[in-house]
Amino acid sequence: MKAQVYVTLKKTVLDPQGKTILAALASLGHQAVKEVRQGKIFEIELAGLSPSDAQKEIEQIARAVLTNPVIEEFRYELEE
Repeated sequence: MKAQVYVTLKKTVLDPQGKTILAALASLGHQAVKEVRQGKIFEIELAGLSPSDAQKEIEQIARAVLTNPVIEEFRYELEE
């Protein structure tokens, strides 16, 4: 089973890297882009777990290791 964990800054946290990317896109003529928020993707392969156990494992990993809960949030997708 594979999991993709998406980690992003909370909406209430300023994203200076996203603002820099937005400015670069605007200077390249991409005027339709109004906001950019940057983040991280983690691909994790799990073995020998049921879907519900895999869900619990990924949530624990994301909370304890992959995110800073003060400024970041996460979501994930599981694939068999």
